[in-house]
Amino acid sequence: MACFSLKSNDHEDGDPKFRLSWSFFRGSSGKKRRSVLPHSGSYGSKQGNRIPSPASSPSSQPAYPLPAKVEVDVRTIEVLSSARDTTQISIMQDSVGITPEPRCFTFSELQAACQGFSQSNLVGEGGFGCVYRGFLKGANSRSPDSSKEVAVKMLNRNSQQGHKEWLAEVRFLGLVEHPNLVRLVGYCAEDGERGIQRLLVYEFIARGSLEDHLFRKRQCVLSWKQRLQILHGAAQGLSYLHHGVKGIQVIFRDFKTSNVLLEEDFTPKLSDFGLARQGPERGATHVSTSVVGTIGYAAPEYVQTGHLTSKSDVWSFGVVLFEMLTGRRSMDPNRPKSEQHLLEWVRPYVHSVNKVARIMDPALQEDYSLVEAQKAVVLGLHCCQRAPKSRPTMRLVAKTLQAILDGKEFNPKSEKTSPKRRENGEGDVNRKIRIPKAISM
Repeated sequence: MACFSLKSNDHEDGDPKFRLSWSFFRGSSGKKRRSVLPHSGSYGSKQGNRIPSPASSPSSQPAYPLPAKVEVDVRTIEVLSSARDTTQISIMQDSVGITPEPRCFTFSELQAACQGFSQSNLVGEGGFGCVYRGFLKGANSRSPDSSKEVAVKMLNRNSQQGHKEWLAEVRFLGLVEHPNLVRLVGYCAEDGERGIQRLLVYEFIARGSLEDHLFRKRQCVLSWKQRLQILHGAAQGLSYLHHGVKGIQVIFRDFKTSNVLLEEDFTPKLSDFGLARQGPERGATHVSTSVVGTIGYAAPEYVQTGHLTSKSDVWSFGVVLFEMLTGRRSMDPNRPKSEQHLLEWVRPYVHSVNKVARIMDPALQEDYSLVEAQKAVVLGLHCCQRAPKSRPTMRLVAKTLQAILDGKEFNPKSEKTSPKRRENGEGDVNRKIRIPKAISM
């Protein structure tokens, strides 16, 4: 008999621990706030609508503080926040003792690398601007004649949040390091004859976005194991941001399939950190901020109240998990009205484990473990609990996915796994699953 439980236990960080189970909790939500501005994900994805934020106003507190990979204080952050171009940032980095990495590029260097930003080098475009494929010559000091393949994002000069998001990525991505986060190679900021130029240079990720593979390039269907591995890697990236950056917690705030890039071996890397935000200070329960993100992925309490926590990312992860299971978008206006909202559509099929197969992506052609799928469904439902405190931490989500991949039972209370493996198809298919009446926004 399949057994997968999830119950709350006290945690030293104030976050509850969980054990996967078929029981769930109800939560409540607060007032509504407005929203609406299209935006695209990394590498030019046009899918999804950004939740708008009111025009930003000056604040004495920076919106995107530097992670503490280097020792910096509030004054340092404020100084860097005032930088308007590449030269100023370089000087300010030197003045506060920050190693000038990522590298500062001139516009001419990047223009040459991308063959004049030609159409043949264009790999994506959207509300933020365009992304070009480029080759940087002499990037390797040991081999001056070699070239490095990069992706160059040129921000739209008319973008309302352009400079703010550009600066957030420069200050943030250059100071964190994890196998599941995209690496920022460099940046460019020039205010001159060509006008205002804001560019970001990333490592080039060969296979593009998860969105492409899941919803567009269906000739190369992601296998069940690949989907679990991608989810696990993405969960590790979010867990690092929430729990692994020294001194602060980082909330990604815009987790979705278009912001997950895939390397040649399908290793996932989170990208597009323009909306990343520092989590609440010790003693605070949340951060109050303008509501931005993407409709269909943003947590309901964040949309309604502007209260942001790491559990907002957990909700978004749950939505993506269901997209991976079903092969459907979180919001799809091209489907019948009753099927347009993914979380509403899956709800009738997850009350009983014998119905789980009905929501699985037909492209998988039933080549998956039903027991593993059942466990993934339960995990997704817990991530999408209405009450933020009832959701697991991303650290626990990552460990649970690893346990599913390993075919082991997972007990978060002791954080140990047992080798007890459940074969495909084993389990009580008549078992009832009690879920919340509302798991959608």
